[in-house]
Amino acid sequence: MTERKRTPWVVGVSGASGTPYAAAVLRGLLAAGESVDLVVSRASRLTLLDETGIAFRDAHWREDLGEWLERGADGKPASFARPDLAGVRYWGAGDLAAGPSSGSYPVKGMLIVPASTACVAGVALGLSKDLLQRVASVTLKERRRLVVCVRETPLNGQTLKHLVALDEAGAVVLPASPAFYAGATHIQDLVDFVAGRVLDAAGVPHRLYRRWEGELGSSRPPEASGG
Repeated sequence: MTERKRTPWVVGVSGASGTPYAAAVLRGLLAAGESVDLVVSRASRLTLLDETGIAFRDAHWREDLGEWLERGADGKPASFARPDLAGVRYWGAGDLAAGPSSGSYPVKGMLIVPASTACVAGVALGLSKDLLQRVASVTLKERRRLVVCVRETPLNGQTLKHLVALDEAGAVVLPASPAFYAGATHIQDLVDFVAGRVLDAAGVPHRLYRRWEGELGSSRPPEASGG
């Protein structure tokens, strides 16, 4: 019997604020038994350092990734159990000869979480200035699923045009816009809602949020009984 070919999801992390979204998506993919190819842009390392205190290093990426995925949206360590990272492969953002830079490299698709406006512009214009943008361009040309979780507000006209261009090219434009009907009681719940919608767009099963079932008020906790 031949070994089943590894077919990962590529997760690209750009420099926008919102590294907890990326962590939640990564945890969700790994919990679902998916393989992951990870690309962390140079700009996103500064954001990650600012939002978590973690310095993401190429030579120690597995250790740094494990620490990152243990942290919740509040930045506190050990909020989550460290997942098994055996299914993760890391590619440096400057490595334009990396596997996912070619359409012949088998992947299921790409999730950009979060996507900065600079990243959106680069992908929409086909610039391929780094590996993240190159993989996104390859994903589009190969007609694979591309989910762009844009994290910016407000949006100017030029960015809106770029997002329309991505939609017309076949990408799923998914703003990091949490909803409240799922009964959020913590910042992590809002983060998990957005991450869950990203996984929904990719067709990956998860239990990150409570789905709408058509009953008004179902997200509210029961009223405390009076004494």
